[in-house]
Amino acid sequence: MSGERFLIVKTSSMGDVVHAAPLATDLARRFPGAAIDWLVEESFAAIPRMHAAVDRVVTVAVRRWRGAPFAAATWRAIRDAKAQLRAERYSAILDCQGLLKSAWMARWAHGPRWGYDRASAREPLAALLYTNPVRVARDRHAIDRNRALGRAACGTDVSAPPAFGLTPPWLADPVLDEATSVPYAVLLTNASRASKRWPDDRWRAVERELHRRGLRSVMFAGSAREEHETRARAAGMAAGWVAPRVGIDDVAAVLARARIVVGLDTGLSHLAAALGAPTIGIFCDYDPRLVGITGAAPCASLGGVDAAPAAAAVIAAAADLLAAGAAAGAAP
Repeated sequence: MSGERFLIVKTSSMGDVVHAAPLATDLARRFPGAAIDWLVEESFAAIPRMHAAVDRVVTVAVRRWRGAPFAAATWRAIRDAKAQLRAERYSAILDCQGLLKSAWMARWAHGPRWGYDRASAREPLAALLYTNPVRVARDRHAIDRNRALGRAACGTDVSAPPAFGLTPPWLADPVLDEATSVPYAVLLTNASRASKRWPDDRWRAVERELHRRGLRSVMFAGSAREEHETRARAAGMAAGWVAPRVGIDDVAAVLARARIVVGLDTGLSHLAAALGAPTIGIFCDYDPRLVGITGAAPCASLGGVDAAPAAAAVIAAAADLLAAGAAAGAAP
């Protein structure tokens, strides 16, 4: 054992948590045998738990606590999180979030605190709470920013491509297991913001092409509203199927086995790429240079701010990724 112990503070949202996984890999490579803890929102805790180098996941529930700030249960949960963090002495505490809330929670732990400086953090005042603020250009990809913080704090090697190190659990849901026993694609058609969404007729065009290629299209929904909208979307498809609502572990297992994933700029799209699935990201309101789809398998990021891609562009990209996958599978 190296005797080193590190704390990654990256609490939300899902895509941001995925983008911090290569930092854990970098730390594990630089310090073999070191212990790595991760502070994360409870709803995304499954993601760092998929990383073999992460020793302990400490959860918070800031989103839930805000709804009941004076409840006894809230204060008990805060005390418990603090106690878990204060039980260790960290060689470095790395706050990749760059928010006041994350910087404040980083202070719960013992050890030097590293984070982005005033010019680099999403909330500049967060820099006042770090013992070691670091300047990292804001126009770099989110993964590169996280890794640059690790290099400044711990001397990690960032010259190699990012390695996410995530291994999905076994698929536990029998319905999903049966439905994905045939070649399939995953369409991630839902997003939290209306500005991220893509027209239904374009989704249907993509699904019809995937169906023509012999792939069943599986879709997920995370709420009753999303399920209603996804079923309506699927009604106009050749054979689109809406999966039952399941947890992140089962969704991850399905994403990892897909022939191709086509999704909006959402956390599940980034997770799919991190798990090694060929993935196309559809961007409608954000610059993919900052959060483009990245993974070990072939990936593509289409569109941008006010520049939603046409269905034909996504279909062409899907054909390229499927061909690349077929070629890789045929290689000796």
